Amino acid sequence: MWKCNNIIFRRRLRTEQINTTDEAPKTNSVRPRKRKADVAIHLQDLDEEITEMTRKKPCASQACWNPDTGYTSPCRRIPTPDEVEEPVAVGSMGFTQYTSESIFITPTRSTPLPALCWASRDDVWNNLLRKDKLYLRDTHVMERHPNLQPKMRAILLDWLMEVCEVYKLHRETFYLGQDYFDRFMATQENVLKTTLQLVGISCLFIAAKMEEIYPPKVHQFAYVTDGACSEDDILSMEIIIMKDLNWSLSPLTPVAWLNIYMQMAYLKEIAEVLIAQYPQATFAQIAELLDLCVLDARSLEFSYSLLAASALFHFSSLELVMKVSGLKWCDLEECVRWMVPFAMSIREAGSSALKTFKGIAAEDMHNIQTHVAYLEWLGKAHSYQLVDIESSQRSPIPSGVLTPPHSSEKPENTVS
Repeated sequence: MWKCNNIIFRRRLRTEQINTTDEAPKTNSVRPRKRKADVAIHLQDLDEEITEMTRKKPCASQACWNPDTGYTSPCRRIPTPDEVEEPVAVGSMGFTQYTSESIFITPTRSTPLPALCWASRDDVWNNLLRKDKLYLRDTHVMERHPNLQPKMRAILLDWLMEVCEVYKLHRETFYLGQDYFDRFMATQENVLKTTLQLVGISCLFIAAKMEEIYPPKVHQFAYVTDGACSEDDILSMEIIIMKDLNWSLSPLTPVAWLNIYMQMAYLKEIAEVLIAQYPQATFAQIAELLDLCVLDARSLEFSYSLLAASALFHFSSLELVMKVSGLKWCDLEECVRWMVPFAMSIREAGSSALKTFKGIAAEDMHNIQTHVAYLEWLGKAHSYQLVDIESSQRSPIPSGVLTPPHSSEKPENTVS
């Protein structure tokens, strides 16, 4: 099956190539199998090891510190070279006392988070917004690679979704891989078509190690390329990608933002704010629209929080989106209008049912990345003309998909 899929993958890329005469075939190196070294290994006797660990060792005598004798506390804070140390007081027990000043920062967008017992909701919200602005992408990334076409990016990401579904990887893993790919390509120039699959599978390899508890091994990622990428190729590309990304590997992805918005829309028990309380099928259907949209290179023009909010808009209402995201219509309008043809394409094809996976807990099914005929849907979306937002205010998605509780049914302190 994988051989057939990779043949299709390569054919799709080949049809999008303008000129391939200057590309040289790639030589793949086969990584030799590891074997055990024929050497004797001395293992310490278990009883001896325990005895050594439990044996009491003499402790060197240390001068007792006391403010009256002139000794300073060993717990004393040492300032960094660029920091000016402020005068501190010494308490009656000899411990250094510091005074701290509480700094309250008002979020740039109103926070939808409820009051949290473990942190300030404004601080948490500000950290989320800061991440959304920290991980920037180049909207003109494809212009840096004249040998590539935007459709090639879509083909690659579609194939990565298929890999995720087969290996039962999370949606977050795919979106991390997509983020790494787009940001890495923005640091490069003139990447050839023959290297595209290696970059993509290496990004997914890194993402799996970041997100999954038991990520697939490197040989499993090499296997799905049907010989196009060796294990050594993936490991070498992994180092290159992480260095060029400056080891910044923790963005807040669109699906992570969608999880926050959905949680705020359905939140009833504030004490369980970190436990999903929304319908799984609804989340999967909105995530399906996000999957389709990120295949289009123009999605790079919008922030991750904006993409998630616009996808939610097509399944609910402007009032709900504004409440759970803190965004206003002037912030959403452009992205919502751009997303209309993709929503129309999904409406014509019909939303897919929630898939089940063997070995995956029922409460985690919606988090597994799935794959459908996204390239076919993408072609239909590109063929549609943009429609007036007034006529699509209720979304081209089938009605009744998202029915969050009314404001009267929700606790007053769940949304600010």
